Amino acid sequence: MGSTGLLERTKQTEIKIAKETLLEVRNLKKYFPVKAGILQRTVGHVKAVDDISFTVKRGETLGIVGESGCGKSTMGRSLIRLYEPTEGNVIFDGTDITNLSERKLRPLIRKKVQMIFQDPFASLNPRKTLGKTLNEPLTAHKLFGNKKEREERIKELLNVVGLHPSSMNHYPHEFSGGQRQRIGIARSLVLNPELIIADEAVSALDVSIQSQIINLLEELQSELDLTYIFISHDLSVVRHIADRVGVMYLGKLVELSEKNDLYAEPLHPYTQALLSAVPVIRKKGVVKRERIVLKGDIPSAANQPTGCVFHTRCPAKMKICETIIPEFKEAKPDHFVACHLYE
Repeated sequence: MGSTGLLERTKQTEIKIAKETLLEVRNLKKYFPVKAGILQRTVGHVKAVDDISFTVKRGETLGIVGESGCGKSTMGRSLIRLYEPTEGNVIFDGTDITNLSERKLRPLIRKKVQMIFQDPFASLNPRKTLGKTLNEPLTAHKLFGNKKEREERIKELLNVVGLHPSSMNHYPHEFSGGQRQRIGIARSLVLNPELIIADEAVSALDVSIQSQIINLLEELQSELDLTYIFISHDLSVVRHIADRVGVMYLGKLVELSEKNDLYAEPLHPYTQALLSAVPVIRKKGVVKRERIVLKGDIPSAANQPTGCVFHTRCPAKMKICETIIPEFKEAKPDHFVACHLYE
């Protein structure tokens, strides 16, 4: 094949990849200042999200897992600039939104990217009926011509998420936890988004209700061609809903892979420890894995260890881990890990 033909094929491949990628995150950081004294001077920083990079393809579900306090929720909020990133780039559908003004951000991101929050009650205004809550974004973005059309849109959404249209006249305290989360899902859908970030969307619910909400999210994804970032500490839930899974520890992404590969052959010692606590259920019953118990506590995000952030608890620690930060790179096809064991 001539060089011209090869270049043309390469260019076409790059265009195809660009079209498949909906969200690209490059070296994202979010640091919160630590202040002390009467003058409230900055004496340090909490590195909640520390140099994270990944992509999300159209129509897929990327699961993000890790212990409480590892930075999952902060990362999710930084992606839509509820928290302003300290450094890095967030590129949505080919446009870098990191430094856009609110005026430019509003038509681009506020409509196309939505969030489902962990606490469905705290995220709803107790003084507003469901109808007013769902009508607010429609009015703000000047969608649908009149009040009647907006009401029809709201009723349609309530049917989609499994609530009766008459519930639009009720207040948040009149609904159960599962119903409130359905309201949260309806609110996230009202502007016809492309990407939804679900932040611990089922963790506050009973197990039976969790399965209903997950099934609803999967149905909506199929019907509306949605893309999800699903944040959770529950590895079993993430395995059910995600296509790929990223593992976070102390503000860093330590492993990222297609879910079956990750669950079958985790590479990072932290991922191995997490998965060792999850029972594997097969036809003959529960299969026990060798339990990996991590020693010590998670270090403070305001005073991270040098080198690999996991080395203070890692059962496979080497001397290099104490001083050199491991590079997040591809250890095998489509399986990325930040660990000196694979260098």
